[in-house]
Amino acid sequence: MSKKQKEIKEKMKMNKTTILLFLLFVVIAVIVLFPIFCITLAAFKPSKDLLRFGLNVKIDPKVMSLNNFIFLFTGENSYFMWFKNSLFITFIQTALTLIVSAIVGYGFAMYDFKYKNQFFMCVILIMMIPMEIIMLPLYEQMIGMKLIDSIWGIILPFVAAPAPIFFFRQYLGGIPKELMEAGRIDGCTEYGIFGRIILPLMAPSFAAMGIFVGMNSWNGFLWPLIVLRSQEKFTLPIGLATLITPYGNNYDVLIAGSVMAILPILIVFLFFQQYFIEGMTAGGVKG
Repeated sequence: MSKKQKEIKEKMKMNKTTILLFLLFVVIAVIVLFPIFCITLAAFKPSKDLLRFGLNVKIDPKVMSLNNFIFLFTGENSYFMWFKNSLFITFIQTALTLIVSAIVGYGFAMYDFKYKNQFFMCVILIMMIPMEIIMLPLYEQMIGMKLIDSIWGIILPFVAAPAPIFFFRQYLGGIPKELMEAGRIDGCTEYGIFGRIILPLMAPSFAAMGIFVGMNSWNGFLWPLIVLRSQEKFTLPIGLATLITPYGNNYDVLIAGSVMAILPILIVFLFFQQYFIEGMTAGGVKG
């Protein structure tokens, strides 16, 4: 067999592999998107149709309308207030978590200090502890700090989150420490090294972890439900849950509100997906 024939054969194998992978990803995409498609269709259907037929892919223009969305935005519901609260909490918690976790991860990755490995082991151990175990002592702590029924009672306990700290430490581990030495030679302070040299290199990791932290904060239900008391401070997941009562179940409005709640995260991911993938895979400095 000649060299050209071997090359042709290898290309054919590669093409077959590419086609199989493409088909596999198409199947996975259909499986993932199918429930979202069903919920989106259900948002335009009346409650009686949902109770009768459940979630389905049947498109019937006779029963489909915008009534659920109109009632959601113009009815007695406080949807915009819930949306605003969730937006504020997500923005503040994501910003604070990224800043604090980046600084802690930077310290673990770039500096040597006593008991460094032991402290980092504690971070890993905290990652393994379920939220349900620490919920009661954390709640008692919030009572002691008088942060119950406060937005800050939701934000502050998770500012120094173990998962982002671990992520930033691993990401910064691929950045050469010679950059710090070069900064010190040029007269930079330690804060200047972090702000002027390291932070610009961390942009992909901030985008990736920002989506992760923002999604967790936006979808948070259990802890905000425990902390908050006043209806005007409810977040979107809690507010939507109040639509289900013993006196009536507004499944149609609930589904419409859920569809609208998906949009912000979807838009953010679509705009920053390139940085998300880059942040998850990068481990060093680009040449």
